[in-house]
Amino acid sequence: MKNLKIGDKITRVPLIQGGMGVGISLGRLAGTVAREGGVGIISSAQIGYREPDFDRNPAEANLRAIESEMKKARAISPDGIIGFNVMTALREHAAHIRAAVKAGADIVISGAGLPTDLPALTEGSSTKIAPIVSTDKSANVILKYWDRKYKRTADLVVIEGPQAGGHLGFKKEEIEAYTPQSYGEEIRKIIGTVGKYAEKYGVEIPVVVAGGIYDSSDVKQVMALGADGVQVATRFVTTEECDADIRYKEAYIHASKEDIRIVKSPVGMPGRAIMNSFMERVMGGEKIPHSPCHGCLAKCSPADIPYCITDGLIDAVKGNIEKGLLFCGAKAYKAEKIETVREVIQALFA
Repeated sequence: MKNLKIGDKITRVPLIQGGMGVGISLGRLAGTVAREGGVGIISSAQIGYREPDFDRNPAEANLRAIESEMKKARAISPDGIIGFNVMTALREHAAHIRAAVKAGADIVISGAGLPTDLPALTEGSSTKIAPIVSTDKSANVILKYWDRKYKRTADLVVIEGPQAGGHLGFKKEEIEAYTPQSYGEEIRKIIGTVGKYAEKYGVEIPVVVAGGIYDSSDVKQVMALGADGVQVATRFVTTEECDADIRYKEAYIHASKEDIRIVKSPVGMPGRAIMNSFMERVMGGEKIPHSPCHGCLAKCSPADIPYCITDGLIDAVKGNIEKGLLFCGAKAYKAEKIETVREVIQALFA
């Protein structure tokens, strides 16, 4: 793999640290990854949950925190590559992207739906744009749309596979049907599709693979498929620099392979998480009472949801492990100890 070029900056390792909301990847983790030569990514999802007025005014609290977390990351890595992950499914996604650009993001990565308006929201800035895709079909749709409507293409493409953490871009039966070999073929197809647009525009579009990248053998596997880099999230949770509570990190260390399951999200998408008493209640059909709506997702009916995803993720990041939603990747059970970001990067590229 060669290093990734984002604008006028080049990585020292072909690595993006995946965006993890709520509050898992904030300024400290992203800044440290950037300082160590990768791309540090802050998640904008309910980023302002620690702001004093979050319950009363979540939209403004989130915008304020986008700026403050970027400043925190920049203080750690003044010259590193730092960006934001902004989910298309967020109600305020357009405002978050504009705030990320204003804060000086080198790149905005966007998934959880097709980010059709990403070029318009970043137009006139130096911020680079990257869609997250899971299939060749979705790659074709978004790149064709940007080509026709905006006469431009992606600066980078992230392929998120079925072993990723959090919300997944697949139906439950698709997750179960894919094998490493069959998804490897899908990755090759996506790389081919991206290559056509790179050729049309006379540019390089790095393709980065995410989902189930935990150690150097995983990196080598995607290298063999033709990927330009890797995006890693779960492995960075159990680092000293991760912004989550120590009890959240320890939940990964104590989890067994059997504890990690495909779970129901209130928005109808499958997700991957560590089973706990909270999720046992949800999976058993219980409706969990929740706080007043914090307006996180565009498509959510507070009266009908089985539980509030904002409540679950905030409880988790604060260390209320049995009450929280513990999103994780398929290989979270491999975590054995707390490491530093530097140690993780060295192990990945050993």
